Amino acid sequence: MLKGLGALANLGTIMQQAKEVGGKMQAAQERLRQQRVTGAAGGGMVEVEMTGAGEALAVRIDAGLVASGDREMIEDLLPAAINAALEKTRALHAEAMQEAASGMNVPGMPDMSELMGKLGGS
Repeated sequence: MLKGLGALANLGTIMQQAKEVGGKMQAAQERLRQQRVTGAAGGGMVEVEMTGAGEALAVRIDAGLVASGDREMIEDLLPAAINAALEKTRALHAEAMQEAASGMNVPGMPDMSELMGKLGGS
């Protein structure tokens, strides 16, 4: 009858760890909002600046490209620059989440930082 009490004690530990990880993740999200990444395409003719959280901040298009009037090239380069910036934000996000999950050790489960690393690396 008292066998289940050990599981309850583990549940309390798990809940405390989850709370700590939640706080770490909130802090990580705030750090990501403060970080800046730049994605470029066309040898830097188009650049997109984003926060580490993936919010677009600025788009810069080379004046020569605009003057050429090559709308099709701009339309091709813009998504490429956005995707380059997003790839950088994904890497920052995976790193931040792995750091936030480090130290969380749930009995019977793999180390959370290892698990987050595998998820981020896929």
